[in-house]
Amino acid sequence: MSVTNSSSGVRSPSRAPFYRAVGDEVEVFRAAARRGLPVLLKGPTGCGKTRFVEAVAHELGRDLITVAGHEDMTSADLVGRFLLKGGETVWVDGPLTRAVRTGALCYLDEIVEARQDTTVVIHPLADHRRELPVDRLGVTVPAAPGFQLVISYNPGYQSVLKNIKESTRQRFIAIELDFPPPDAETEIVAHEAGIDPDTARVLVRIGNAIRNIDGSPLREVSSTRMLILAGGLVAEGLGLRRAVQAAIVETLSDDGDVIRALGELVDALLPAP
Repeated sequence: MSVTNSSSGVRSPSRAPFYRAVGDEVEVFRAAARRGLPVLLKGPTGCGKTRFVEAVAHELGRDLITVAGHEDMTSADLVGRFLLKGGETVWVDGPLTRAVRTGALCYLDEIVEARQDTTVVIHPLADHRRELPVDRLGVTVPAAPGFQLVISYNPGYQSVLKNIKESTRQRFIAIELDFPPPDAETEIVAHEAGIDPDTARVLVRIGNAIRNIDGSPLREVSSTRMLILAGGLVAEGLGLRRAVQAAIVETLSDDGDVIRALGELVDALLPAP
């Protein structure tokens, strides 16, 4: 696991995903994993929550099943449903049920995007019972050894109407992630985008300046993910200013005045030609 201390599917990567730890998040997750405790990851969009899960799953030698939450998600999307195949009606396990049966790590990304009645299905898995009722089959599936449940959400982005119920939250160990400090973020951007540290440092400076705008009109700020995307364009030969415009400025807003203001901020931070 590349950890230094300074849609759904199964993923079992052969090479360790790069993750740069900035606190004790890895140690907390390891302790929770040894007990099979469910984990709640909190943090802004693009700060590295998914990469963190990929990295710890690799270190623990667990298959990883990831499910992206959305407003139309139902409990059947997680648990499974009957489908017609070749003229016969057959039961097909959902991703959560597959993880429970096989002892995989199941990551429910942005779970609050799903309907609240959908999240109730995870309660028996997230407490001492460690079992999944499959009502349509009339059975209860015990969690296989190694199974662990991880959910994530962005508390700064969600509205009052889209939040995690207290009855759900209190079943989880919480780990808060945030954008890394500048030195760590520079290392991450340089590594992931394949660019030199000086260019990565400029991108991080721009990212932090946008995050710290007083009275910002932006719903989201420049994430580490966006900085990596901008760096990737630079690595492909695009000029730094154009890369920032395409991957950060134009992505953050559709408002012409906001785009112009962000462009002026970027121009002030770019090194002189």
